[in-house]
Amino acid sequence: MTLQYLIDENVNPIYPQQIRRQELSIVVKVIGELDTPPRGTLDPEILCWCEEYNFILVTNNRTSMPVHLSDHLSQNRHIPGIFILNPNLSVGENLEELILVALASEKHEYQDRIVYLPIP
Repeated sequence: MTLQYLIDENVNPIYPQQIRRQELSIVVKVIGELDTPPRGTLDPEILCWCEEYNFILVTNNRTSMPVHLSDHLSQNRHIPGIFILNPNLSVGENLEELILVALASEKHEYQDRIVYLPIP
C-alpha cells in the first residue's frame, strides 16, 4: 500500500499534478478539492482531517506546523505524518522524493512525525 498525500493549499499546484501524472497508484488530494478541508481551513483542523482519513500532509509550513503537531499530540491524537518540502531542492527533486517515499514506505512509518525532505 502506498501512502496518501494531502497537499497544502499553499504548495505549488505542479506537485499534485505531477504526482498524479507520474504515479497513478498514489492517492493525492489538495486542500479545497471535493471531500477535503476547504481552502482557508486552520492548520489544527487540517491535522484532524489527516488523522481521520489517513493522509500525510505535504506542506511548506516550517514555522507553525511543529507547534500545531505538538498541540495535536498533546490532545492524545495522532497523525500519519507531515512532510515538509525542501526549498533548496528543485520541484523535480522534491517530487522524486515524495513519489519514492510513497512507494517504498510502510503505512505507519511516519506517524506523529514531521519529516523534512529529503529523507536521509
